[in-house]
Amino acid sequence: MADAVRLTMTPEDFFVWQRDQDELYELVDGYPVPRHRMMTGASMQHDRATVNVIGSLYAQLRGTSCHPTTADIALRTSIRGLRRPDVMVECAPLIQDTYEAREPKLVVAVASPSTTTIDQTRKVEEYKRHPTLAYILLVETLKPQALLYRRLGEAWDIETFEGLDAVIDLPTIGTTLAMADIYDGLSFPPRRDLAAEA
Repeated sequence: MADAVRLTMTPEDFFVWQRDQDELYELVDGYPVPRHRMMTGASMQHDRATVNVIGSLYAQLRGTSCHPTTADIALRTSIRGLRRPDVMVECAPLIQDTYEAREPKLVVAVASPSTTTIDQTRKVEEYKRHPTLAYILLVETLKPQALLYRRLGEAWDIETFEGLDAVIDLPTIGTTLAMADIYDGLSFPPRRDLAAEA
């Protein structure tokens, strides 16, 4: 690792280097950064929401040209940048031994307390640069809430979904994500009743 951080890497150099590592890294401004350094490990709440999203998307996309991927697959965000979203929907034909998405349509970031700020700021702006992305979905884990960025030409529209009855429509990939499915099996801390405390 000491040699790797002295010189910046191209994504191609990075993928060769990553093969010999014991954990997943992202490439940030040409430097490899451990993915788990940014999120200090995934909680059960985070993991369950991630699996729920993959399961729902897989069931709906089966038999189509699009497939959900895990954080093992990278997304190129610049000439010296690669990110590993929790979930992506990739719509390019399968090429064996490739490590990055070529035609992603959806990126899903499931929030962890340690990553919420960077997910909602820097990473969103990086994801927006990818020419094939139609949606960026940020999923909360402390409450049933999701924020969807939807590409409209050169601009992005933002929509908030709250509560287990809401359904997120993703027509570009022909799917929906029901909040009840995303949050199946999760529990939330009780909300304080500020009116009662006043």
